[in-house]
Parts: sequence; structure tokens; C-alpha cells
Amino acid sequence: MSTTDTDTAAGKEAGTPPEGGTAPDSGAAGEERELGAAGSQLSTAPAEEINVPSLGPLGWARWFWRQLTSMRVALLLLLLLSLATIPGSLVPQTSIDQLKVQDFQNRHPTLTPIYEKLQLFHVYSSVWFSAVYLLLFISLIGCIVPRTWQFIGQLRGRPPAAPRRLTRLPAYTTWRSEAEPEQVLLAAQKIMKRRRFRVHASGDAVAAEKGYLR
Repeated sequence: MSTTDTDTAAGKEAGTPPEGGTAPDSGAAGEERELGAAGSQLSTAPAEEINVPSLGPLGWARWFWRQLTSMRVALLLLLLLSLATIPGSLVPQTSIDQLKVQDFQNRHPTLTPIYEKLQLFHVYSSVWFSAVYLLLFISLIGCIVPRTWQFIGQLRGRPPAAPRRLTRLPAYTTWRSEAEPEQVLLAAQKIMKRRRFRVHASGDAVAAEKGYLR
């Protein structure tokens, strides 16, 4: 079957593709042409370039101090310090026995220059060992001192006030007594102190708590 030029032209005018061909997606292509640059501005896709603000010297100093004063770093430095003491117990030290060091150097002429560069004959006064235990001391001070002041503040703080409604407590009970309110409050304070509670009386209620010395 043959196709004439007249049929091809009529097909183009009608918008139908010729035989053996495919018609373009007129809907999607038309929308893209209509939107153009405006459509790219209305896109909700995140921008590819992300500008991360620089910390600066002060920011890096704060970050380093937080990392150094964390308990994880303190434990890591303690582990490194324990590992650093191993050469000091295996290699003779000049501060302990100079004769053993001289004998070791005579018997190991090849290892002696390497050990001297690594400061293994005086481990406990070496630069790398001193750096480890200085960082450990700074880390422990940074970990303990702030937490100590916080702990002291909690010890000096008063127990929370008793609620006006007992129904707000997860567990409560009531009793009836013919004693005076002052006598009841005094008896409650004595019972709580006897059980090592921190007691605070305010108004017509007694609040108590314990557990900070665990």
C-alpha cells in the first residue's frame, strides 16, 4: 500500500501521525513551554547548593571543649593512658635503673636509636605520655566540676511543694484523726526524717524526698 503526498499533508493538518511514526505528548510539552522559567521558580525541589555557615575560631574552640569534657572522651583518654604505661613496664627506664638501660642498649644496638626517638627509655616523662595525662586531667576537671556544682544545687534545693489536691498524685490515701493539725504535721516530719527523707514543711503540708545520695 502506497502513501501519497496529499494523505501526508492531510494527516499533518488533522494532527494524526503518519504510519510508522509516533505522535509527541502535546499535553506535557505544551505545559513545559507555557511555564518556562516561571515553572522552575515555582519548583518545590530543594536547592542543590547548601551554604554551611563557618564556625570560626570561637565556635571551633567551643566544639573542641565540649568534646574534650565529655565522659566518652575522658574514658578514651583513660584507656590510652593505661596503654601508654605498657612500654614503661616492658622497657627499662632511665629514671629507675640506669644500668639496665645501658645493658639493654648494648644488647640491642639496632633498636636503641628507635627507642630513643620514641622516648621509650623515659616513658613517664616523655612528651606523648605527658600530653595524654594532661588532656585526661583537663577532661576530668571539665566533666566533674560543672556536674558537682549542679549536684550541690540539687542537694540544697527544697523538695517540691505538696499538691493542693491529693488526686494529682499517682498514689495517695487518707486518714481521719482527732489530733490537732500541728501535731499531725510534727508527727509526719518525725516519721519522714527517721526514714532519711529530706523534709520541708510549708503551710499545712509536709513535703519530703530522698535519693540524691545514691
